[in-house]
Amino acid sequence: MADQQKDLYDILEVSRTATQEEIKKSYKRLAKKYHPDIYKGDDAEDRFKEINAAYEVLSDEQKRAAYDRYGTTDPNFGSFDGGFGGFGGFGGSGMDPFEDILRSMFGGATSGFGGSGYSSRANTSPIKGENVVRNWDISFMDAIHGATIKVPVDYEEPCEHCHRTGAKDGKMKTCPHCNGRGRIVETVSTFLGAMRQESVCPDCGGSGQVPEEACDACHGEGYEYRHTELNVKIPQGIKTGTQVRIPGKGGRGYNGGPNGDLYLNINVLSDPTFKRRGDDIAIETTISALDAILGATIKVPTVFGEDNLEIKAGTQPGQRYRMKGKGVVTSRHTGDQFVTVNVEIPTKLSERERDLYTEIRDHVAAQPEKPFEKIKDFFTGRKQD
Repeated sequence: MADQQKDLYDILEVSRTATQEEIKKSYKRLAKKYHPDIYKGDDAEDRFKEINAAYEVLSDEQKRAAYDRYGTTDPNFGSFDGGFGGFGGFGGSGMDPFEDILRSMFGGATSGFGGSGYSSRANTSPIKGENVVRNWDISFMDAIHGATIKVPVDYEEPCEHCHRTGAKDGKMKTCPHCNGRGRIVETVSTFLGAMRQESVCPDCGGSGQVPEEACDACHGEGYEYRHTELNVKIPQGIKTGTQVRIPGKGGRGYNGGPNGDLYLNINVLSDPTFKRRGDDIAIETTISALDAILGATIKVPTVFGEDNLEIKAGTQPGQRYRMKGKGVVTSRHTGDQFVTVNVEIPTKLSERERDLYTEIRDHVAAQPEKPFEKIKDFFTGRKQD
């Protein structure tokens, strides 16, 4: 519950410099998350009330300024424009600032803190369950080519024996907790005054009926636990950070609503040979000094298998070659592969090799005007004009 010791900004999970739009957005998110019809924790009511109370102060510029100055919501400390009695919707004639938000989010009716206090009418319409996100690693090649992977999944689905009723043989009776109304009303005293809350009955879920005898299969839950392995298709060319949706395998729905969805947050593992740059692939390869001088046709790896690459005569260390259409294939684009060439300089020479390199050097020195052509001619045996 909100009090002097708990910071209102922390309750709404915003910074002290948050804009009104940011405060409102965070309030709507938290109010929906912790609404007693949805959030099943023991502290659901307290959390929901403190969120509303924090928003009541921070959504009003004057009250927020007073809170920022004095660090408290105590009406007897500093000035809150006449204390809480002056707050719109706290017994005055103004409208509760979060009334419209609650109405749009939960379909309920609200009232201020005067007289009977605050009331939130329960929403018994079907609500889809929460979505679940899981991180999932895939190999580099599976991302490039696409794949079908097996994903273990734990989820709940409506009991096939009782069809979600939770009742053995389908026999139901009036809920003794709410006397068949489907709703319960509680009045709680807070530092903001008396608050009355009308919510879905936790025993019958708003239906007003409970099983006469619990279903043997689901023990009255109406849902059964399932563990299975699903075949999930990974599209070709997928990138890290992409989410793959698996419908209906998320959290259990409420009031007969469908399950949420499961999302796989894809992380593509690195590869020792290939590096992805957008839809292009980058690799490095090493050639001999002679191949760099004379040119050659070499085999290089691609994501589709080995392919030929023509090395031009006179290739320099670090020179890059483009292999068109050998990159990532997606539904919209096909990338290329870029090969960076490293030239290997021998560190150890045989006596014969040393003699040949010496002869080359002497040959070039005798005709210095075109050294590269002289080296190439030496190996090919072509005479200069």
